[in-house]
Amino acid sequence: MLSADELERYARHIVLREVGGPGQNVLKDSSVLVIGAGGLGAPALMYLAAAGVGKLGVVDDDTVSLSNLQRQIIHATPDVGKRKVDSAAEQIHALNPHVKFEAHAVRLDAKNVMALIAGYDLVLDGSDNFETRYLVSDACFLAAKPLITAALGQFDGSLTTIRAHETNPQGEFNPTYRCLFPEPPPPGTVPACAEAGVMGALAGILGSMMALEAIREIVGFGEGLVGRLLMVDARAMRFETLRYVRDPQNPLNGDVPTITDLSGQP
Repeated sequence: MLSADELERYARHIVLREVGGPGQNVLKDSSVLVIGAGGLGAPALMYLAAAGVGKLGVVDDDTVSLSNLQRQIIHATPDVGKRKVDSAAEQIHALNPHVKFEAHAVRLDAKNVMALIAGYDLVLDGSDNFETRYLVSDACFLAAKPLITAALGQFDGSLTTIRAHETNPQGEFNPTYRCLFPEPPPPGTVPACAEAGVMGALAGILGSMMALEAIREIVGFGEGLVGRLLMVDARAMRFETLRYVRDPQNPLNGDVPTITDLSGQP
């Protein structure tokens, strides 16, 4: 049940027909794990906290640097040198004390990922490398957890939702991340953020859209992004959607699955 304070705090959600009191209670009872408290994770965490998600967790082993502040808006200048999970915790508590926050100041790997995602209903991946994206998407499939994943370029970004452990109305498995990107690009072909740069406000757009997609998935309204890749071109201010389907040869839920655990991942 929502307290009087919560009823006032979430009043603009509650008057929405698609959310209402029942939807707000579902948000309160939900739990979301965010991978990374950086450019994508920062706005996603803040909007999920503001929306009243009952439990938020974040995985990040990094500390705040001055160059982060151009886009990672959950951190502030006095936080430079702090662990990102700690500065994120302070900001979220100040924003909404009703939210339970769990800080995981560890580097995500094949040994800890299953235990980390086990305690949450939904996972948001805001990591900045393909190695982590494949690890998280494989783990979410094996743990039967829905995943919202986004990526940033210099002036472009993308967003999709993965429910590869579930079937569509035709009884077929939904596509996996590996259906969309069968293999990572060759080493050195995708420069890191520090080398290539990134438009700070674009991270805010994509991170906020991750939070919106999470809210839609939790409450259950609208058409989700399963099987759809939303692409943003900030140069032209253009939004496009690409549909993608399950690849029968993908190694997770394909016709002949070859990935049954994470033993082959670093």
